[in-house]
Amino acid sequence: MSRILITSGPTRQYLDPVRFLTNASSGRMGKSLAEAAIARGHDVIVVSGPVNVHYPPAAEVVEVVATEEMLEVCQRLFPSCDGMIGVAAPCDYRPVKVAEQKIAKTGQPLVLHLIETEDVVASLGARKRDNQWVVGFALETNDPRLRALAKLEKKHCDLIVLNGPEAMNALDIRVEILDPAGTVIETLAGPKDDVANGIFAAVERRLIAS
Repeated sequence: MSRILITSGPTRQYLDPVRFLTNASSGRMGKSLAEAAIARGHDVIVVSGPVNVHYPPAAEVVEVVATEEMLEVCQRLFPSCDGMIGVAAPCDYRPVKVAEQKIAKTGQPLVLHLIETEDVVASLGARKRDNQWVVGFALETNDPRLRALAKLEKKHCDLIVLNGPEAMNALDIRVEILDPAGTVIETLAGPKDDVANGIFAAVERRLIAS
């Protein structure tokens, strides 16, 4: 039995007290992967951004809001885990400065100064021990396999799951699972619960059983 960290859902980067940057990630795939892992007897910790889904009661759930919070929690929890699946969609950018008061309309264009957030999966991948594994997700719109493989290498992943923007907040999904050699080891399509079971079965065969 393994102890597995799963990141799930979006994050929010606030611009002022009421407005924020985010994306359409629903947390459904994270929920389904947690269910698949628990059904196979593994311990699961879910670090989740704001979502409306309900994670399985057997999972330990840590709720976060911003990408920086997700990173801090994952860095703290990962050393006690055997592996992690980074299915969350953390915001890639945050404002240089968060306004203390609600930004008022002026009739003029609003200029936002944004900087990149630190990559959660890459941070954990760089810290993993020899007996730990990391699975990433890559959502790509062009040159998908090439970009996914570049992310796999950059983030020190053992496998990467490739999907497209149509997966966001959808009930059905199509994915490819790639290994470090660039081989597509699985192509899966259908409801997210079924695809999650297929993804976790591949993780179990390739990373946990070995």
